[in-house]
Amino acid sequence: MTPTQIQALLEEHGLRPSKALGQNFLADTNMAAHIVRLAGVKPGDRVIEVGPGLGSLTLALCEAGASVRAVELDRRLAGVLAKVVEGKPVEIIQADALTVDWPALLADGDHWTMVSNLPYNVATPVLIGALERAPMIDRFLVMVQREVGERLAAVPGTKAYGAVSVKVAYFASARVVGIVPPSVFVPAPRVDSALVELVRHAAPPVAVPAPDRLFALVRARFGQRRKMLRGALRAELGDDVVATLTAAAIDPEARAETLTLDDWARLARVVG
Repeated sequence: MTPTQIQALLEEHGLRPSKALGQNFLADTNMAAHIVRLAGVKPGDRVIEVGPGLGSLTLALCEAGASVRAVELDRRLAGVLAKVVEGKPVEIIQADALTVDWPALLADGDHWTMVSNLPYNVATPVLIGALERAPMIDRFLVMVQREVGERLAAVPGTKAYGAVSVKVAYFASARVVGIVPPSVFVPAPRVDSALVELVRHAAPPVAVPAPDRLFALVRARFGQRRKMLRGALRAELGDDVVATLTAAAIDPEARAETLTLDDWARLARVVG
């Protein structure tokens, strides 16, 4: 849909975009089609869309031949969306993507693709939740705030690399595939957006006794980025922190941003 069509829908239904819900509606037909092409959506594909809003991306997905299950938190928007996509293969679920039961919601399909313009304010927890709890979603093409997108796909040794980068790497390969200007949204955000592609691993690339323990170690270390590992992990590993790191073949004086997923996995195996 165009900006004029978006504005007309908002006015017709007496709606205003909610800042609290991070509502910035995609209002560029060419960009919507571009996103669908990047996602590799084909006729017959099953697509889950989080935060469909007024349906610009939803319509483009339908045009590509997909059937769409759209999760929308805002009851007002869900009602308008139902009219926009009437007669098309779209099922609207009025629910919170942060707490939705993914296995129950997607139980009728083994393979799903998530294609979404994720609300800025919940993009990371929604995506991580889907990676953790929805193994049937094996491919993602999501639009997020540029800074967030760079963190999701960051590699060791870069400024953007952090705890969320490690967690994403455990579940999927990720890369930024495009930058989107504010001008394609209504209202226009103050920052660029990024298109991030994630492809789920068939199995985690590292073996650890307990993934939750791995992620706890990562969070503890990145919570104190300026400290060397021996200082940042002392609360987690105790007075034996240097010996434990050495046993995992990790320099106690290293910093978290230099460690790869393999390094973290070795440490998690030593800690047990």
